[in-house]
Amino acid sequence: MSDSPFVSTSARFGRRIGMLSTYAPKICGLATFSAALERELRALGNTVEVVRLDDGDWVEPTSRAQPSVVAEIKNGDPFSVRNGGFALSRCDVAIVQHEFGIFGGTDGDEVLDILRAIRVPTIVVLHTVPLAPTSHQRFVLEAVAMLADSVVVMTEAARLRLVSTYDVDRNKPLTIISHGAIVPDSIDARAVGSAGHQHPPQLLTWGLLGPGKGIEHVVDALAMLREVYLEPRYTVAGVTHPKVMARDGDQYRQMLIRRSRQLGLSASVSFDDTYRSVATLTRFIASSEIVILPYDSRDQATSGVLVDAVAAGRPVIATAFPHAVELLASGAGIVVPQGDSEAMADAIRALTCDRQLLATTAAEARRIAPSLSWSAIAAQYASLADRLLETVEALAS
Repeated sequence: MSDSPFVSTSARFGRRIGMLSTYAPKICGLATFSAALERELRALGNTVEVVRLDDGDWVEPTSRAQPSVVAEIKNGDPFSVRNGGFALSRCDVAIVQHEFGIFGGTDGDEVLDILRAIRVPTIVVLHTVPLAPTSHQRFVLEAVAMLADSVVVMTEAARLRLVSTYDVDRNKPLTIISHGAIVPDSIDARAVGSAGHQHPPQLLTWGLLGPGKGIEHVVDALAMLREVYLEPRYTVAGVTHPKVMARDGDQYRQMLIRRSRQLGLSASVSFDDTYRSVATLTRFIASSEIVILPYDSRDQATSGVLVDAVAAGRPVIATAFPHAVELLASGAGIVVPQGDSEAMADAIRALTCDRQLLATTAAEARRIAPSLSWSAIAAQYASLADRLLETVEALAS
């Protein structure tokens, strides 16, 4: 628990909530996450004030005014850290989004100066909990958990990893709140599993591209499925990750294109680099029949893309990264080993040839979807903030 004095004068409802995160005009998963959470917290009657973290990396070409942004912290600028901490301290509670790569210093250790500058209760959301941290990453994450008044992780896998791998205070509140997603107002059950064999099944993978995404294994799997009636159509949507582009150029994406051509899949594998807003992306996901997440990583305890797919009511084929194993356990998808093209081919064959299996898998995704909506997730954050502030107020009385 922080040793800072806490002052809260707001009523139980209509809290003044500060949020520290990357934010528009930057385009990244964390900025999108924070904007969605902010929107739904406001819908619940709270005031949300954003302190934008400027990590100096990849923003939209055209900037626009952001009325929610009350301050900005620039990495390596102690003056902006003090100002950002002061701005957050005007709120009742501060929600801090944590990823190692967005803060300044080694392994983002400037976040510790920011947390020390905040004079109100803090909820720190851990977007990454490394399975095999370096000694300094371990130090940073343990210090973040110590300075936070409440810690949020997004999966049970992340919770178990945090308490078993890191030295954290077991008495401090540790809450699991899922990554949120836009849930379509109406998920068309007829779009999956009941269309017969009139059209080739539509498969989709999306996100920023780079080595480790495992897409080459899907391409290889499709080459094994030439006997499948109405050969599946596979869309890979996304551009090369900007950091990968700066380091290696577009090599990975071009390799995938060449591999598809060499395997005779040019007609069934397409690459789409169209930029899509969140709303447009949601509709795009809903136009697919199966989402494939073929990641090579065995370390990924949280995946926003996975949540988006299930929230859209799409069946998922995913490799056995921890979040997929956890979220798909009830039957919303099929989990296969990393790097195993034959297992991937078997999973694609099963869902595309057995329409009843496809429909049952989609039905389970639709059942889970409401619990993943941003409105449901924001309500959990608002409830956590209330519990934290009630505890602080009780101790102060």
